[in-house]
Amino acid sequence: MARFRNKKKVFVKPVSKKQQATVDHVTGDKIPRSFVFSRFRLPGPLKQLQADLRKLMLPYTALKLKENRRNKLKDFLNVAGPMGVTHFLMLSKTPTAPYLRVARTPQGPTLTFKIQEYSLAVDVVRSQLRPRCPQDLFKNAPLIVLSGFGTGEQHLKLTTILFQNIFPSIDVNTVKLSSCQRIVLLNYNKDTKLIDFRHYSIRLQPVGVSRRLRRFVQNHQVPDLRNLQDVSDFVTKAGYGSESEADDEAATVTLASDLGRVNRASTKSAVKLQEIGPRMTLQLMKIEEGLCSGGVIFDEFGNGDGKKTEDNHEDMENDDDEHDEEDEENDEEDGEDIEED
Repeated sequence: MARFRNKKKVFVKPVSKKQQATVDHVTGDKIPRSFVFSRFRLPGPLKQLQADLRKLMLPYTALKLKENRRNKLKDFLNVAGPMGVTHFLMLSKTPTAPYLRVARTPQGPTLTFKIQEYSLAVDVVRSQLRPRCPQDLFKNAPLIVLSGFGTGEQHLKLTTILFQNIFPSIDVNTVKLSSCQRIVLLNYNKDTKLIDFRHYSIRLQPVGVSRRLRRFVQNHQVPDLRNLQDVSDFVTKAGYGSESEADDEAATVTLASDLGRVNRASTKSAVKLQEIGPRMTLQLMKIEEGLCSGGVIFDEFGNGDGKKTEDNHEDMENDDDEHDEEDEENDEEDGEDIEED
């Protein structure tokens, strides 16, 4: 007789990705999200700058956004709506200089910046004696600080509003200190009309505590006391107190809650900023009403008279087609469509 074998059914639990919240549970505001991509082909250093900007915009950006040379601006705009993307950061390169365009989707405005100078994050790290990059540094969005933009000029007001809304807003009464680990600083120089773009990590150090004692508390390691007569020699040994940087009263704060094992509530801590890159020097060239089109609100060369620039936008798309025909043979190397991992 034939035997019937009982096959055991195996149930595989589907793996579900944890989706990010679209609305801040404290402030109730919509969390801004961004796409960082390029227009036309970029040289190697600018590709790395694009990767650095994507990392800077974490966690509310597409870090592994795959783009194709044949993708038009409308292709990114079509997928931006369902994904809740509110801002575009577009890098491009002309024969004279690289440019960065920051746009609000879907209807603008668009700010065009000329990148006068830039340094990659890897170059900033190599220039430091003790680079610092904790694992959870990019877990939360950075804070934004604008300096020198309060001149009352209309184009600077628009620049301020756009950059303030590109990062999530915070409530100073309910924000957790552990989430404030990075800061983006934009400083406008009214004499040169240039904007210094900097990216720093924030760390706190207790005032009046030597570096040796701080490391002992943070690292959970048993110190080597073989050559010491008493445990007090470990704390007061000469040389370690002088290694710590001098505490500036202007850079000290009193914590409202505990932060880590060293910084305790109601105690003074020194605020230290360490640059992590990238670094850019920007010049505002043009502000358009729409998404890379529409009336010109501001022009650095004095041509901003509200005239429509749709013809220029069409020319840009035509140029895009020309670049696509030249690079058609290499399209398969860059992926087939816009994807977000």
